[in-house]
Amino acid sequence: MLNREGGYVNDPKDPGGETRYGISKRANPEVDIKNLTKEEASNIYYERYWKPSRVNKLPMSLRETFFDMVVNMGQYASVRVLQKASNAKNPKHKIKVDGKIGPNTIKATKRLEVDRLRAFRMLHYAKLVLMKPALMKFWFGWYRRCQEV
Repeated sequence: MLNREGGYVNDPKDPGGETRYGISKRANPEVDIKNLTKEEASNIYYERYWKPSRVNKLPMSLRETFFDMVVNMGQYASVRVLQKASNAKNPKHKIKVDGKIGPNTIKATKRLEVDRLRAFRMLHYAKLVLMKPALMKFWFGWYRRCQEV
């Protein structure tokens, strides 16, 4: 994740604002982003992203993609994408799309393929760009990220 996210960026058009290693000032206002170390970023990833998102409860095949989503788009949006993808896989056993990673969501992911999750992730980004055309400058990076992770 540290290598994928890269170093310091402060693009005024980026919804996350000031960012380093994928840790944004918007989501972590108390963190000194400009001087954030890799070790501090790793701890933040684990404590604020991995653990609360219950990544370790998901099938191994989904963990890297889902964790990358949580860091990139936040837990709420990522869980909603996960839930929508799970519902598309199991239309007879739909779960509530509420952005909460509970036992029903975790159970629903047991048969979810990573490619389906990637497709729904891409759909999420496409909808963002359609709603906010100023985000188009990030489209190709998001597309590439969906393919690589």
